[in-house]
Amino acid sequence: MTSTAHDRLLIIDFGSQVTQLIARRLRELNVYCEIHPFQKVDAAFLAEFAPKAIIFSGGPDSVMRDGSPRPPQAAYDLGVPILGICYGQQVMMQDLGGRVEAGEHATAEFGRAFVAPTEASDPILKGWFQSDREQVWMSHGDHVAEIAPGFGVLGTSPGAPFAITADPERRFYAVQFHPEVHHTPNGQTLYRNFVELAGFKGDWTMGAYREEAIARIREQVGDAKVICGLSGGVDSSVAAALIHEAVGDQLTCVFVDHGLLRLNEAEEVVGMFRDHMNLHVIHAQEQDLFLGELDGQSDPETKRKIIGRLFIDVFQKYANDIEGAEFLAQGTLYPDVIESVSFSGGPSVTIKSHHNVGGLPEKMGLKLVEPLRELFKDEVRALGRELGLPDHFIGRHPFPGPGLAIRCPGEITREKLEILRKADAVYIDQIRKHGLYDEIWQAFCAILPVRTVGVMGDGRTYDYACALRAVTSVDGMTADYYPFSHDFLGETATRIINEVKGINRVTYDITSKPPGTIEWE
Repeated sequence: MTSTAHDRLLIIDFGSQVTQLIARRLRELNVYCEIHPFQKVDAAFLAEFAPKAIIFSGGPDSVMRDGSPRPPQAAYDLGVPILGICYGQQVMMQDLGGRVEAGEHATAEFGRAFVAPTEASDPILKGWFQSDREQVWMSHGDHVAEIAPGFGVLGTSPGAPFAITADPERRFYAVQFHPEVHHTPNGQTLYRNFVELAGFKGDWTMGAYREEAIARIREQVGDAKVICGLSGGVDSSVAAALIHEAVGDQLTCVFVDHGLLRLNEAEEVVGMFRDHMNLHVIHAQEQDLFLGELDGQSDPETKRKIIGRLFIDVFQKYANDIEGAEFLAQGTLYPDVIESVSFSGGPSVTIKSHHNVGGLPEKMGLKLVEPLRELFKDEVRALGRELGLPDHFIGRHPFPGPGLAIRCPGEITREKLEILRKADAVYIDQIRKHGLYDEIWQAFCAILPVRTVGVMGDGRTYDYACALRAVTSVDGMTADYYPFSHDFLGETATRIINEVKGINRVTYDITSKPPGTIEWE
């Protein structure tokens, strides 16, 4: 908990799979919030955190079960507004004197539902019920059978007679549905009304965060030196730019070029940071090392492990030459932090990182600088714009740490990598020319480990086939293929075959995730 300069909203997590969406909706309203699992929140925590309002998330448990998750009584006693969502509504009713019943088929609701108003004048419903009902997304088995004393009913649905309840005197509100998901189209309005009722100023902006973060970095680092594994991805790039603004020449970036980058990528990344932003960047050209150890390897996991091991070895080799380095910078984001303190209390997940420096802080005796650990991905992009990074750079699609190695199924050769780089460049150029780049979460070309017969001119060819991949997604956890027009695909295939020597066949991958993955390996 570090953003003490802002009014703070606490989200108590009861295990919903969409709790992060609550936080993202609030951040979109310029409200600073943090998610903490219910078992971590007690009276002492609340006193230290000092929230201006609290939200109880949904969750998979039943309040009917002995030992089911509960907020501390201190949360109700703080005197701040509370909003309960789904399980959060049920636990609020149960705790405050209402009654919840176990779910039956007739009262369970899963999926789209419609809530009608019984009392639409409460300020929590400002902007709602412009017609006679609102579409919402329900996901509940148990239901509230009797509301707690002091509460009234503001809205009802066929399966939830107490779909929206409120105790305006205490500023306690509770809904049975999920306003954070896009299937509740007007859900953001409820959150806006709630934070207005709570008196939030809406002062959580990336301009303000930039100044606060710079001050914190300077205080943490002092006169010491910082090293940063610069991958060229958005997270490490924004972290490097922010730290450089804070401590200038005390920062050294190490860009490990493993020979598995896209066309001209190394030159673009190093050029932007070294020449245009005046950062000290070590361009570790280790293509021969990586490609040498990958020679003859075809198993995807083996390739990933080789690349991860070599990256750490190379990074450490160059970092050891930086005298006085005491800190290691990483582009850790808030979703990584949330997952590492899981609702279930299980072990921390491994943080996915393009620069693969996991374990290095302890091994090298370094302390961590993680200036983005309070931010979601969209906030990182906004901060990057504040720092002057060009839009075309910070808006780039995700690129995996192993690079083109996992877009080259089977054995990796220099010849195949060169063909792949050129084909991928043509494909991305096509997407940009047609104005589709920002509609797509991730797009790339994979070269297939087969050769096919073709005809060019009057001659026979025997060249590689490639697969184009483009997906839409919110967070990369699930994805669907992008519905290109046949004209686009035909035009792109023609360009690749005409402009890239070594490819004579182009396919388009229309597999969703699941069952497939976004990358090919």
